[in-house]
Amino acid sequence: MALWLVRAGRHGEHEQRFLDTNKVYVTWDNLKHDLSRLATKQDLQQVLRDRDPNQTKGKVSNNSGQLWPFVHEMKPGDWVVVPSKLRPAIHIAEITGAYVFDKAADNPYFHSRTIQWIANDLPRSNFDQDLLYSFGAFMTICKIDRNDAEQRVRAMAKTNWLATGAAPLPQGMAEQVEASGTIDLEQIARDQIARLIIRKFKGHGMEVLVEAVLKAQGYTTYRSPEGRDKGVDILAAPGRLGFERPRICVQVKSGDSPVDLPTLNQLIGSMQNVHAEQGLLVSWGGFKSSVLNELPTQFFRVRLWDQDDLIRELLAHYDKLDDEIKAELPLKRIWTVTAQEDAE
Repeated sequence: MALWLVRAGRHGEHEQRFLDTNKVYVTWDNLKHDLSRLATKQDLQQVLRDRDPNQTKGKVSNNSGQLWPFVHEMKPGDWVVVPSKLRPAIHIAEITGAYVFDKAADNPYFHSRTIQWIANDLPRSNFDQDLLYSFGAFMTICKIDRNDAEQRVRAMAKTNWLATGAAPLPQGMAEQVEASGTIDLEQIARDQIARLIIRKFKGHGMEVLVEAVLKAQGYTTYRSPEGRDKGVDILAAPGRLGFERPRICVQVKSGDSPVDLPTLNQLIGSMQNVHAEQGLLVSWGGFKSSVLNELPTQFFRVRLWDQDDLIRELLAHYDKLDDEIKAELPLKRIWTVTAQEDAE
């Protein structure tokens, strides 16, 4: 058995299709050719050159090196990792079918394999750092075999997706990754920041962090005492005394599980109780689809922050955070060359 990485588009644009159809797809645009009929990888490269004569030799080689395994090497029983671009999460599935070419499918969904989802929306923070390095490869399709990745992911499935407690990242691996330019360094940095946050601010401490971010944004705040919030963790409003508008009611959930619709409804009820015009629901574990489906109807009343949103706001206002928070989260801004994806 093997473990594979399959991405659902550069920006996650195909992710919902993967989830809804129980399939993983090759998402190369206009690749309308039955790849199973090609006898060799050289034949595949010729198809790619005919499709786009302007492709460089390196890009043709890179793309063929990803497409060939999807068609010929993946097998039923193998597992697939699909990193989400829409939220800080990982989806895991098992391949259940052979490669299928559907000429009549909508572009670009001509090439697929059926899968059975094993777990969806697993927090990235559940996975050891070296696994996240592997999941961060810029390749769209590739086999993940470094550091016993397959055995460790399967072991996680037996322990409710808790980290295996593997050895620290091998010495020099980060430098090798940076030199190769094949890893999403920005995502890896966010993963490291997320691990530090959950270690320092788990539980009631998450409310402290959210309050600090709101203060850095210019709000005056009130934070409820621990254990006595009555559905209100933080109140916030602009102005030195907090008498200006909008008045915001905030609920903060630091658990790993996505929050559901009753939590959103509780926030809306609390907004009415404290005469707040708007609400902010912060959930480290993200949100179930029942909550996300309510976004259009609650657009002018409620905002949702998952861990990516919280980290984004923290980084945007880091310089204005108080010194105590900065001491707990010592961060440094760096510049690096933007890595480019060679694949489609």
